Amino acid sequence: MKREEMADLTAFLVVAEERSFTKAAAKLGMTQSGLSQIMRRLETRLGLRLLTRTTRSVTTTDAGERLLQTLAPALANLDASVAALSELRDKPAGTIRITSVEHAAKTIIWPALKKLLPDYPDISVEIDLDYGRVDIVAERYDAGVRLGEQVAQDMIAVRMAPDMQMAIVGSPDYFAGMRAPVVPQDLMQHRCINLRLPTSGGLYVWEFVKKGRELKVRTEGPLVFNTIDLIIDAAVNGFGLGYVPLDQVQKHLDSGQLISVLKDWCPKLSGYHLYYPSRRQPTAAFALLVEALRYKA
Repeated sequence: MKREEMADLTAFLVVAEERSFTKAAAKLGMTQSGLSQIMRRLETRLGLRLLTRTTRSVTTTDAGERLLQTLAPALANLDASVAALSELRDKPAGTIRITSVEHAAKTIIWPALKKLLPDYPDISVEIDLDYGRVDIVAERYDAGVRLGEQVAQDMIAVRMAPDMQMAIVGSPDYFAGMRAPVVPQDLMQHRCINLRLPTSGGLYVWEFVKKGRELKVRTEGPLVFNTIDLIIDAAVNGFGLGYVPLDQVQKHLDSGQLISVLKDWCPKLSGYHLYYPSRRQPTAAFALLVEALRYKA
């Protein structure tokens, strides 16, 4: 393959992933008109239409989507092979891209990075927050962080944390006007603060378990956020009940700002795991990060 052809395919990949000529051109460091010429040249050479462009968005055609699904993993493997050459340098180097949920990024990844990165200035880390299931190969992430049961079996998984206790919490002011729920079904009579899942667009369903009995409740309320911090803040201020990781609200429980209910129904979820493809060729930088995040009981 000629160098020009490889460059055209790389440009197509960026456009397809960004779904925007404006964002793709900025990422590639070129003009939109120049990028449009490259896409027309690629489509002419292949004899296929790869992109459908409107005034507001860019989407892939069936042919474009097939090319994207083939091209993304191939270029990701190429990037990993090139990055592996950094092991020949005196110090580990390279960029590591991770998709994670907010809670894990805040309580595990960032504390570990604060200790690791000062000693390795040539390592860069990018963390994208997303609660949905992400194809880390197609999206060209080096690794993902999710709860254990969410990790595909064909991935290498490294435990990062113990099992996670969930809690339902509300403020004393809130409970002054509402009877505390005794069973999960009572939540239908309460104002609940919900979490919006960015990928699916749906609301997180509250999960419960007691003596082997599992139960899911779709709650309703006046507020919906896509970040746990805002859910906690709203609960502290008396706007309703929040369903959150216990460690995130322990200080509020200790101070009396929040009260925990349905304790015997709130489950322990499997702990967070770092996962990545088994065929991934780990670089020295990636190996360091894995060890920094590995859970040590």
